[in-house]
This record gives sequence, C-alpha cells and structure tokens, in this order.
Amino acid sequence: MIAAMDISIQKAERSKLQDLNLDNLPFGHYFTDHMLEAEYENGEWKNVEIKPYQPLLLSPSVAALHYGQAIFEGIKAYKDKEGHAFIFRPKDNYKRFNISAERMQMPQVPEELFLEGMRQLIALDKNWIPTKEDHSLYIRPFMFACDEVIGVKPSESYRFMIILSPTGPYYSAPMRIYVEEKYVRAVPGGVGYAKAAGNYGAAMYATAQAKKKGYDQVLWMDAFEHKYVQEIGTMNVFFIIGNTAFTPDLGEGTILDGVTRQSAIVLLKEMGFKVEEKHLSIDDIIDAYKAGLLYEVFGTGTAATISPIKELRYKDFVMTFDVDNWKTAPALKKWLTDIREGRRADKYQWMQRV
Repeated sequence: MIAAMDISIQKAERSKLQDLNLDNLPFGHYFTDHMLEAEYENGEWKNVEIKPYQPLLLSPSVAALHYGQAIFEGIKAYKDKEGHAFIFRPKDNYKRFNISAERMQMPQVPEELFLEGMRQLIALDKNWIPTKEDHSLYIRPFMFACDEVIGVKPSESYRFMIILSPTGPYYSAPMRIYVEEKYVRAVPGGVGYAKAAGNYGAAMYATAQAKKKGYDQVLWMDAFEHKYVQEIGTMNVFFIIGNTAFTPDLGEGTILDGVTRQSAIVLLKEMGFKVEEKHLSIDDIIDAYKAGLLYEVFGTGTAATISPIKELRYKDFVMTFDVDNWKTAPALKKWLTDIREGRRADKYQWMQRV
C-alpha cells in the first residue's frame, strides 16, 4: 500500500508558467512543472516521488520499446468560479487503467498511488489549470515495462508516471469522418477494450489515408463483416435517430469503455432520450439518414469531449449534417461543462476536489 506520506516531493526552482499564456493552447504541447514517478520491482511499488518535469534516462533494451507493454489513461481537471480544482471521474479511469494492466500482463497500480499521487501532483501545479472556455488540465497517467532484456515475456519491472498538460480543445471544429472499409482496429478476444499504446499506433496508417482524402478521423467497423460500427479513432460515437440515442455496445470487448461515453448515456436519459447500446450496422445508419431520422452524430471522449460530426462518408455515399442547428450535442456538452466547472449540481458525484 502507498500512503500519502510516502510520496516524496521535490519542487521546481522556477515555474515555466511565467513564460506561458494559458489562452489558446494547442492540445498536448505544453507540460507543467512537475511529474509523478514510481517504480515497480520485486513485486512491490517503491520510490514514489513528485519531482520537476524532466527527460527519462532509459536503456535502449527497455522492454516497452520492443514489445509494447505500455498503457495509459486520459483524465481532465477543471477549476470552478471560486478557483477550486476538481478532477472529473478519476476513480473510473483508475478502474479502467487496471483493467488495461491485467490484459497487458502488467501489475495493478494501487488506488493510493494513482488517486492520491494524482491529487498531490495537481495540487502542486493547480495554477496551470486554464479557465478559458474549452480549456482544461489534461492528466496523463501511464505505465510501461522496464526490463532491460531482449525476449518476448512479461517484464518484471515497470514505471508508473503521471504528467500534466494545460490544453485547449482537441478538435476545434465539427469533424468529417471516413468509414473505414478495409483496416480494422480490434477483434473479439483482442485488446480493443484496453487503453494500450499499440492500439493507437496501429490505427495511424488508416487514419493517415483518411486524412489524404480530406477527413479528420475514421469510424472503425467490425473485423469480420465490416458492417457494424465500432468507434472513432479517438472517441466513442453516438447516433441520434428519432428520439433514441444509439451507441455501439461493449459486449465483444472491441470498444473502449469511455468515461465520457458513460456520462453521456446518463445525461441523455435525463434529457428524455431512450438510449440503446447495440450492434448498429452502417446500413441502418444510412437508412435512417435517407428517411430523415438521423438527426445528429457526435463523438465522446476525454480529449474530444463532445465533438459534432458534420460529414460521414461510407464508400461513395456522403451524409452531411447542419451542425449549427443541432440541439442535443450542444446541450449535452454544455451540461457536462457546467458540471465540471461547478455551474451545475454534481448530483452523480463525478467531480473529485483536489
């Protein structure tokens, strides 16, 4: 067990914040003054410390670089109008982190290390939390294998870290999405439900091909029939068809159980929608569009928040949407933002005060 008093803290001599304007920040380009680092060896976590943000010294043979034993999470922190710092649903990300760790044959990270370490790190760097609209402090916990050996086997040593990045919106405009017909992201029995680093590296080629065609991201399909929608490269996806919100179900283990997805399901029900988690074919989506019943399509994710989709292309069929006149996605985003920034009651206790 890692208790709060076991975390050593070394403060930076000078804050980089003096040289940075927190307005209009690109996503993921700047990092705060401190980071958390912990080591796993001989079956236990040790040497837990918060220290100035700095490069890592790693051997060229470190196992994560060769065999991909690496996982991560994405979480956000916000400030309310009184200046208090809050983290959005960190316990849910903690649970998912250890689900990913189990699938990748990595050790479980203790709750005290993950949550209390995160809280102390943000408390130290809370002046980095932006207050501008659509800005937040992005929190990146991650773990990677550290054995210095060539050979395919689970590592016996690991490093767990948390870094922080003040950031603006991931997508600054409504998106154009290409439905991927050839390449796949995940298969049943694979690692699609884990937030494993390799999942994202493997998606980059297909995404690059879509971008050459003028699209922002891909909508992945199932691996066997290329018929059922899965998720977008960086987001879960929702379709508002009539008075029902549809989102692909998680049953086959090919889709990430998004924390923002979970939140959207709760709030959409409160907004009066029926929510169905089900196998949803691209043909069903096209039929709804042709019938005038596909009102909105949007993505959900920690980085992306609620991202409207203005165009969806499948083969040569293009579906376009007048996002300026949408009601559901903007209302959902505003509700979530108001909870996160303390303007609306946190009835589900999603916010954890730092």
